[in-house]
Amino acid sequence: MKVSTKGRYALRLMLDIASNGEDGVVALKDIAIRQDISEKYLERIVSSLVKANMLCVKRGAQGGYKLVKKPSEYTVGSILAVTENSVAPVACSSGESDGCNRCDSCVTLKFWKGLDKIVNDYLDGTTLQDLLDKTCK
Repeated sequence: MKVSTKGRYALRLMLDIASNGEDGVVALKDIAIRQDISEKYLERIVSSLVKANMLCVKRGAQGGYKLVKKPSEYTVGSILAVTENSVAPVACSSGESDGCNRCDSCVTLKFWKGLDKIVNDYLDGTTLQDLLDKTCK
């Protein structure tokens, strides 16, 4: 499992909005500066998150982005699901056989599916609020 730059940046972006957007919207240029990420790259990520109804946008001079829900209602897994094709350790553990003709007899498939479950349970069991709480301590 390897999370792409897009996935890592999406998580940082969501955390930045969660920690800085209590009183309103957060400007993308401010996130770009704080996170040291290109504003152009963040625009692509934000677009996906808006389409997934995780963020709402306010246009105009005082515009920016805001979480649609509370930080405790977003899991890391749900954010990565928007940006990543899969976080499965191997294709066949996520149901994608990718032409593997050994799935029916593979002795390691159960292991890979177990690892996939552990990873997904961890990602789906960790919220933005959990991450915010850990950084505040």
